[in-house]
Amino acid sequence: MDLYTSNALQCSEVTTKNYSTSFSLGVWLLRKKYRPAIYAIYGFVRFADEIVDTFHDQDKRALLERFRKETFDAIEKEMSPNPILHSFQWAVNRYKIGHDLIEAFLKSMDMDLYKKTFNRAEYQEYIYGSAEVVGLMCLRVFYDGDGAGYEKLVPPARKLGEAFQKVNFLRDMQSDYEERGRVYFPNVDYNTFSEKEKLEIEEELRADFAESLPGIKGLKKDVRLGVFLAYRYYLELLRKIEPASPQSLTSQRFRVSDGKKMQLLLSCWFKHHLNAI
Repeated sequence: MDLYTSNALQCSEVTTKNYSTSFSLGVWLLRKKYRPAIYAIYGFVRFADEIVDTFHDQDKRALLERFRKETFDAIEKEMSPNPILHSFQWAVNRYKIGHDLIEAFLKSMDMDLYKKTFNRAEYQEYIYGSAEVVGLMCLRVFYDGDGAGYEKLVPPARKLGEAFQKVNFLRDMQSDYEERGRVYFPNVDYNTFSEKEKLEIEEELRADFAESLPGIKGLKKDVRLGVFLAYRYYLELLRKIEPASPQSLTSQRFRVSDGKKMQLLLSCWFKHHLNAI
């Protein structure tokens, strides 16, 4: 690997660690050879997310379109002066990540620029592009050269991404609405969010987690622990949210304490090494 690419991948690693300690810990638990590409994927999706969520005094549509163009230019030319895009194109070309996954992701980012409410079909399309495809990109890295292994795990990987995103929607209801005017859950009014609606969402989530677990158990051992920790972390978030009132979700952001994260890490480590997941 040349010095520029190595430096670019380090930029993606720093970006990941700066933005998400939980995700960084999960990546650290993967076998070392997988980490650079996963950092590269995270750096790419994080920067796109920043464009649509943060730069309020800029023309976000123009920024996102330029980001999209630069992304595919980088992939085609196998280089970019932007280190985040350079590391991402390296991962895409090295692991043959499908361009359709990238297009779906960028479409969901574009939806964030004009969609404030979602019907059921739009909701599912958004979740697929914003979360499920990111899991599929990672799965392509994990099963490099093993098409059959990849295809077998696509359904549970998608369910896991769906579960993660729905938990994020619940956790971030207040900021999504108050800062960006968005309500992702279909046919839900933020101002009249009810216990019945909350229970229906949680029921969907429990089913998503249940459907994803066999896929985690079926992962190769050198990536299973990191994915299992992410699963347990999001499941713990759901468990913290479940006893809360609908009103509390629209007035605060739930989180897992650092102490609990360490407990989850130790529990996952023992279960992984005992093959008891």
